[in-house]
Amino acid sequence: MPNPPAGLRADARRNRDRLVTEARSTFAEKGADASLEDVAKRAGVGIGTLYRHFPNRHALLGAVFADAVSDLLTRSHELLHDPHPCTALVTWLRAVITHASEYRGLSRALMSASHDDASALARCSGPMREAGNALLLRAQEAGTVRPGVSIGDLLQLTNAIALAAEETPDDPELADRMLALTLRGLKA
Repeated sequence: MPNPPAGLRADARRNRDRLVTEARSTFAEKGADASLEDVAKRAGVGIGTLYRHFPNRHALLGAVFADAVSDLLTRSHELLHDPHPCTALVTWLRAVITHASEYRGLSRALMSASHDDASALARCSGPMREAGNALLLRAQEAGTVRPGVSIGDLLQLTNAIALAAEETPDDPELADRMLALTLRGLKA
């Protein structure tokens, strides 16, 4: 997960922190495709300052979502001790969908970043894959999820479900129904 570079001057660190804070608010209000110029303006800095800290949108998204990713990682570690491995996996996938749905466009960005390992957003998803894979393997070892299911495919499906739910805001139960349908296909 992206961390601020060590040795930043105090003013540079403040600028970076303001950019992340304002990006979080802007992305929540306007979606992950919101104008980076708007983010810079709201943070009280020029667009050049934004690009010095974050060379592209995925780098900024990675910094914005680092806290949420940390929470999802913590949750996955807690769920590793759940006596019902399949339920633990489903609980974690629901948390991933909830996280992705907090910012319009995040699911689309995550899906596109998954094909670019050099992307800051994709690097942020590496620990998520590891955490999800541990839960998936546990469910497979328990015989409740078919062998051959990969965490990459499962996370892509999860992001697709979040994207579909985002596109259908008048149906708040859609994500749960789609996740349940997906999981029926995963069961051993």
